[in-house]
Order: sequence, then C-alpha cells, then structure tokens
Amino acid sequence: MDLLKKGSETAKNGFKNEEEICDKFNNWQNDIEAKQWLEIMNYKIEEIEFVRAVILHGFKADVNVQIQIKMKKALDVQNIQVKLVSNKSGFNQVDKRWLKNYREMWKIPDDVYKILQYFTGEILPYKENVRDNRRMFFDEMSSEERQKVLNWFRENKMLIISDIIKGRGQYSAEWVLVVQKLNNVKWVLKNINEVLQYYSSKDVEFSPKGSLNIGYIGMQRKGGDGGRDTAKMLQFKLDPILLFKKSNVNLENN
Repeated sequence: MDLLKKGSETAKNGFKNEEEICDKFNNWQNDIEAKQWLEIMNYKIEEIEFVRAVILHGFKADVNVQIQIKMKKALDVQNIQVKLVSNKSGFNQVDKRWLKNYREMWKIPDDVYKILQYFTGEILPYKENVRDNRRMFFDEMSSEERQKVLNWFRENKMLIISDIIKGRGQYSAEWVLVVQKLNNVKWVLKNINEVLQYYSSKDVEFSPKGSLNIGYIGMQRKGGDGGRDTAKMLQFKLDPILLFKKSNVNLENN
C-alpha cells in the first residue's frame, strides 16, 4: 500500500477521543493504525526505537508525539490536531476570540476593525431596517465598506488561515487527523501544509447569509449565549470532512 493510499483508511477498531489516539501511538508496536500514521509521517517502522504520545491542552495541536529513531540522539516531535466527527458533513469551530485579540494578532487597520465591530455587534447598527437590531450583516453595509473587508481579508488570507488552523509557537499543528465515526470509522491524516493549501484554495467572498467565507473557512459572529456579551465574539468554522473528499474517500457507506 503506497503512502498516498495510506492517507485515508477505515479503522478496524474505532477511537473515541484524543486519549485513545495517544494510547494507539503508545502501543505502536501492536497497533495497525498507529503504524500507518507513523509511515504517513515518513518514518520506517523498523527504525523506530520508541514512541511516546501525550495530550495537549490549549493549543492548536491536541496530541504531541515523540519518536526516537535508532542510532539518532535527538527526538523527533510531531504535533497532531485531532478532529473527531460523527456526521457526514458540518462545520466545526476552529477558532473563537474577541475581536480586539484578532486586531492585535493581525494588525487589523482602524477602518476595517470598525466595520467588523458592526458585524459582531460591539457597535450597534448605524441605520434602521436591519435584520437584527443588535448587529449588522455585511450585505447591509455600504459597497465601500464591503470592498474594504474583501480587500483586507484577501491580502491577509494565508496569515489568517494559518493562524486559525495551524497556530503559532512550539505546539502549532504539523498534522491534521480527522476521524469520522458513523457506521464505520474512517480516518484521514494530512500534513498541515496540504491542509492549509486546500482550505485556502477558494477566494474570499461574502456568504449568501451576509457573513464572510475565507477560502473554505466561514467567519461568523458567535451569537447565542443568552444575549451575554460573549455572543459578540468572532468565530471561524470549517468542515473537516472536506479532507476526506479531497482524498477521494467514499463516505457513502458510513
């Protein structure tokens, strides 16, 4: 079986959570899926001395895997983002923060920031007859405001998508493992660069509902929360099942 085909598989034994995925890596000598994952990450099983995996909290990566190669002094480290899904499609939240935090991270200019404040509801609508008197949708704003938003997000698309999916620092994600649990359990493991390339392969455009799509990532006002201030946070969502479709994996029997 070549590595391209190994990028997606049906698991013989389902996994329920990140802890079970760590257990599979820690039992790599006897675990079929763990061996396949290590091979996808370009390791030769016969050259591995030991594998140690731990769960991470508060980072883009969920699992930290340390691999010791025989005759090699330094440890190899791989950070994996895990997405466990139990549906055939559907958006999962991948990042959520206050708008001011995104402003600091991405250096959002004042004029674009103010437009986003109207979008999240930090500033109330500047006109009447809007769909929600607590905030504004982009299709309720002026053409000049919409163009400013499009221009800025297009110019900064790769930075934004990288921060949303990969993150920064020591525990940024280097791999994405998506596990779909329905009738069968199927998985796909992709290098982060391939994931970023795929989710950024569409243009930045407004959605039919008045929000914004950045490639294959949706940007929305959080909403909900019983009207609390946290409803004004900005959130980003993506459909992890798209990685199966990119790999031409048949999900019809799932």
